[in-house]
Amino acid sequence: MIANRGEITRPDRKARREGLGPYLEQTRFSKYRDKVPPIVKVSADLSLGWVIVQVEARGDRTTPRGRVEPLEFVSAWIELYEKGNGRWIRVGNVSNFKPSAGGER
Repeated sequence: MIANRGEITRPDRKARREGLGPYLEQTRFSKYRDKVPPIVKVSADLSLGWVIVQVEARGDRTTPRGRVEPLEFVSAWIELYEKGNGRWIRVGNVSNFKPSAGGER
């Protein structure tokens, strides 16, 4: 389950790959680093966990028309995990982006 930009969605694995794949193919990062150390917590019974992350990024992205544009942002998110059959499975994500001072580039 994903909450982002005012929407709640439940994309399956194929839809997540189809959305992320083109983004990664069109984007080249010159900087992508943790702005603060990630915060990780696990429930006392070891069945649930979550992480909060904040990164800053800079790079270029190629538009569908082939134009290369600068990209710069800060993003923060929380991911929720559940342990099942001995594996951690991501069950939720809430994220947001803050464009750079000059706007998302």
